Amino acid sequence: MAADTPIDMALWQGRTDPEPDSDRWHQRIEPLTNNAAQGCALLGFESDAGVARNQGRTGAAEGPNALRRALAPLAWHRTAPVYDAGNVRCVDDALEAAQQTLADRLTSLLTAGHLPIVLGGGHEVAYASWLGLAQSFMPKKAPPRIGIINLDAHFDLRDPVHIRSSGTPFAQIADKCQEWDWSFRYACLGVSRAANTRALFTRAAALGTLVREDREIEALRLDSIIRDVQRFIAKCDHIYLTIDLDVLPAAEAPGVSAPAARGVSLALIEPLIEAVRDSGKLRLADLAELNPSLDIDSRTARAAARLVHLLTLDN
Repeated sequence: MAADTPIDMALWQGRTDPEPDSDRWHQRIEPLTNNAAQGCALLGFESDAGVARNQGRTGAAEGPNALRRALAPLAWHRTAPVYDAGNVRCVDDALEAAQQTLADRLTSLLTAGHLPIVLGGGHEVAYASWLGLAQSFMPKKAPPRIGIINLDAHFDLRDPVHIRSSGTPFAQIADKCQEWDWSFRYACLGVSRAANTRALFTRAAALGTLVREDREIEALRLDSIIRDVQRFIAKCDHIYLTIDLDVLPAAEAPGVSAPAARGVSLALIEPLIEAVRDSGKLRLADLAELNPSLDIDSRTARAAARLVHLLTLDN
């Protein structure tokens, strides 16, 4: 079972400055309405059922609203509108129903011309996000060339035959692409060799995944990796960007299901996100694994809010 949570604009609070042109997010965000002008739509996914199935630390269902609170006081640097589209809530263990509900909501937002950014929630959100984008292209005679760029310490390519969880979304997407005779185009950046088995590296290679490990993403090699990402994007018509916050070091993102012993710093992640944002092909993004109950001084929420702010800059 899944349920829609009403839009709660009371979450958007912050300081108001007296100077002209000093707006902050809480002053400019609007509740989504029918026939709203095209803009960016924030849609929450209150779920950690996939994390629980994956034997991880639960609490990510509270992530969407924590992220809104962290976004609220940030400075406003957009020209186009941003809307709050509310949340989809996963009730108990009804993950598949919640994923389908989220996918349907995303298809509607995409059809209306919005750029959706999904606020997770566990990384089981990824299957729902991709499905929502895929549905927006149906019916089409030619299969869409959708590229998935995942910033993550984990491949999340485990076999979904036994159980579907936060560790299986991209394997589920690969299976669906095979079923539909679509190409599976996947890039995973920030992978930890210590956190992924040899079987997962083998599966990633068999699927033609662009892989860059966490230890590879350093300042001296960043330009080369950005070019790799740009070449990947050039072979796609549409890009879905998914950010698992456990790609960041534990000191920067302690509030996740599985904190990274090494990770990739925010300073190195941001240029990768900018390359995707500025490609002109970004259709959908999500952020996963924010767990407020495990966060320290709201570090993870603040980092996530900064990434949403970066994703939505248009001037």
